[in-house]
Order: sequence, then C-alpha cells, then structure tokens
Amino acid sequence: MIPSGLLVSAYSSGWFPMAVDHGEIRWYSPDPRGVIPLDGFHVPSRLARVIRSGKFTVGIDRDFEAVMRACAETDRNDDDPGTWISDEIRESYVELHRLGIAHSVEAWQDDRLVGGLYGVALAGAFFGESMFHYATDASKVALAALVDRLRSRGFRLLDIQWVTPHLEQFGAIEISRTKYLKLLADALSIDATFVDEKR
Repeated sequence: MIPSGLLVSAYSSGWFPMAVDHGEIRWYSPDPRGVIPLDGFHVPSRLARVIRSGKFTVGIDRDFEAVMRACAETDRNDDDPGTWISDEIRESYVELHRLGIAHSVEAWQDDRLVGGLYGVALAGAFFGESMFHYATDASKVALAALVDRLRSRGFRLLDIQWVTPHLEQFGAIEISRTKYLKLLADALSIDATFVDEKR
C-alpha cells in the first residue's frame, strides 16, 4: 500500500500515481494538465433537465470503496483487460478515505449505485481520479454535483489530470504545468473542507 503521507505530499506537489503493467506504481505530472475551471463549468441543457427531474439521488461517501471498484471495472475493455486502479491503488485510496482525505460523489437509483466519481480533497483543491456509470447520465450528474459542492465550499481548483472529449463539453481545458502549480499553490493556501466532520 502507498503510504498516505506520500500520497498527500505527491498531490500537494502536482503528482499522482497510476498502476501499469503487473501492478507497478508509476507517478505522473502531465504537461499540459487538465482542469475544469469552477467558474467555467458548463451544464448542457439536456443534463440540466435530467438533474431537475430527480431521476438520480446524489450521495456523498455512502460507499466509497464500491465507487472505486466500479471505476476499476469500467476502466477495463476488450483491448486492454488491465486497469490502472490496481488492488494496491484501491487499498491506498480507501485508507485516504478513512482518514477523511479521499471522497466519492455517487448517483443512486432505488438504493442502487449507478454512477459516481472519486478523488482527493486537500484544502481548496479537488483532484478527480475516475468516474463510472451503469445508467445513462449518472456520472454526469455526479460531476455536476461535485462542482456545486466545490463552489459552495470555496474550493478553487478541480484537477482532472487529462482532458478528454467527454470532459470538454463541461468546460475542461489544458493549462501548462507552470500555471497548474501556481493554481495548486493558491488552492492549498485556503481553508476549505469537502465534508463536515460528521457526515
């Protein structure tokens, strides 16, 4: 298991781990870096209607490990049967969750987990790690709920590591590592919390 202190130090310095072949842990600090500006987050009109419909119930940290397992499962495909979320990665982030540092945002239907995401929260920065969905729009609803939460609690940075076409529709952009590290330092300098002590 990756020591929690090492993970916190890495994220605070702009690095994050991923498992590669045979479970080897490697560390990454992409340049350019993907972020979603919290003041530029875009909710497509169709998704806004889904959110208003109440089709999904949003939960926070109801089942963090189940979210991680679902993300690991949906990361696999026919061409690449592996996943960067190895058992060691999962165990390491479950421990971060136990310490109140890693969190999940979940979409539920009739007490069934159908989508969500997880990441790491440090001061005013949230580092998104992975997302999944079993029902159409479930992960998008979770992402919109995450952004609402970050905005309402004074967060300044939503790190998504890399920009994908899927995330571009929400306003994701690429910035240089130099700019990212400046935004990170600013976000880490403020006092913000993702959850209250009793959740």
